[in-house]
Amino acid sequence: MTVKNAQVKSSLALLIEEKLGITMIKKPFRGNHSGSDDSYSAKGKTQIDYVVQSNQSPLKRALKRQQLSKIQRQLNIETIMGQALALCPDVTSRGRPDPDWLEHFIGLAEDIANQAMQKLWAKILVGETVSPGTFSIKSLQTLKLMTQREATALQKCAPLCGYLEKEDSYLILIGYYKKPSFFDLLKNGNKESINLSKAGLSFPNILTLMDIGLLYRKEIESSNLKPETPFTLSFQGKKLILTPKSNELVLSYYKLTQTGDELKKLITMPINKQYKNQLEHIFSEEFEYQWT
Repeated sequence: MTVKNAQVKSSLALLIEEKLGITMIKKPFRGNHSGSDDSYSAKGKTQIDYVVQSNQSPLKRALKRQQLSKIQRQLNIETIMGQALALCPDVTSRGRPDPDWLEHFIGLAEDIANQAMQKLWAKILVGETVSPGTFSIKSLQTLKLMTQREATALQKCAPLCGYLEKEDSYLILIGYYKKPSFFDLLKNGNKESINLSKAGLSFPNILTLMDIGLLYRKEIESSNLKPETPFTLSFQGKKLILTPKSNELVLSYYKLTQTGDELKKLITMPINKQYKNQLEHIFSEEFEYQWT
């Protein structure tokens, strides 16, 4: 057995002991055996078994494991609620969270042991206390089941999201399209697109967010924009005002779902600089842009 394997096995043994509350040891082998710990029998089963080192009955061991699990869950929810108090702003609440929502929250959050995720759950509790109805139970369930890869994709998506006030929703602006005029039908129009990968959001990230229901699966196009009707997006403290220089301009974007909108609120990040540079470069030809 290599040193690395020995370290992994020691780590695994410690993990098992923490979760079971008992130690597992190698069962003495009776008979001839010349293989290593990693050898296998003809049936594919390891030839060396590990057993618990305890005189207690399986029932008592099960009860002990349940107690350890309950203790960990209690510590998890206490940590989340403590962080919520620390994060809570000194503002007037619009009411109390729905009792059923709160029970669902506790039931889901008590299994969250990761520190970074605990902070997100604390933010949810604060947001729901300040303004009940901000986070749906569906959003809680989505966050609970979210893998690290999915959470990373959301993290990369957040600094590219602009808030569209009139729809109370977030979107990721990806370009625009200029329709050919009646007297210029032979042309294909002028389409400009932003490279989201250069801003940190790869296409696999986008597919991941679509798969877990945070992004709608198709690009969305706006209605024809007019010079007298500017298009405004808010990016974490900054507003981008796009004013078309001509008619027949259509924006294209990815739109967050309701669940995506709710979970995006947990991540407050300034606009991605690379994305901002691309926005200004691509839209400068057909739009007047202004940051306020």
